[in-house]
Amino acid sequence: MRPLPALLARLRPPVIPLVRITGVLGPGLRPGAAVTLRALERPLRTAFALRRAPAVALVISSPGGAPAQAELIAHRIRTLADRHRRTVLAFVEDVAASGGYWIACAADEIVAAPTSLVGSVGVVTTGFGLHEFLARHGIERRVHARGPLKDFLDPFRPEDPAHVAVLEELQADLHESFLAWVRSRRGTRLAVDEETLASGRLWTGRRAHALGLVDHLGDVESFLRERYGPRVRLRPLPAGRPPWPLGWLERGVTLFAERLVEAVLLRLGWARPPQLSLPLSRPRPSPRWGSRWREGIRCSASRSARSSSPCW
Repeated sequence: MRPLPALLARLRPPVIPLVRITGVLGPGLRPGAAVTLRALERPLRTAFALRRAPAVALVISSPGGAPAQAELIAHRIRTLADRHRRTVLAFVEDVAASGGYWIACAADEIVAAPTSLVGSVGVVTTGFGLHEFLARHGIERRVHARGPLKDFLDPFRPEDPAHVAVLEELQADLHESFLAWVRSRRGTRLAVDEETLASGRLWTGRRAHALGLVDHLGDVESFLRERYGPRVRLRPLPAGRPPWPLGWLERGVTLFAERLVEAVLLRLGWARPPQLSLPLSRPRPSPRWGSRWREGIRCSASRSARSSSPCW
């Protein structure tokens, strides 16, 4: 009976789970939009737990973001890969820069399109200085803090050299951690000197391949067919959705806001969505909120027809 499972395994096409990592790393502006370890935990665990999978594919299109999330996601990928003894393949689509490249380095091999953007091994902090704007308009900024660095990089105060020194120290620490990770993962495959690697610049996929930042040029489907045969199947695993109360609440709030904006615009006569036209001869419903919104649509249509019908 032992040869039977082996025969069945040969007849079945190989299945490669695929996890997409897309967007800026860090919490999102709405539920479900975050690119964090918490959002990717479920698809990553599902991908590595698939028994018949010879490898796990990561499709990355990220310009970077929060350094902590890049490190946490990369560490989780390596932990699962070592536990399940799976090969990890990273495929760069548009860009794998900064934190996106940090995650790509967690893979055993990196594949990029010739026109992908790869690299940006550096750290950046941006902000604004608005203290002159406040002074020009006579606005007084009041901050009560204990600790000379508690108002660190306050954009409403003049830049403090002590704050800049602390920021440079933080950036240097993060930069060295980034470089150490890239060196440990790419090793002897790197064909670029330390100064150029640490410059923070981007390369195209073709140039990154020549410098050893990526291993192959191509796309996910072509590469997997070439390596695992033409019968290989991809199994995309969506990122974890928010718990059902949050998802329901998000959809409800979004729908309510859209309807409210439409009703206000209709009331002001600024817009009349063509797909929401109702027959004017329909009897008036009870004066509930949704009904009043529909009345507003009819009133707007009446105005466009130069009618004297009263509107709410």
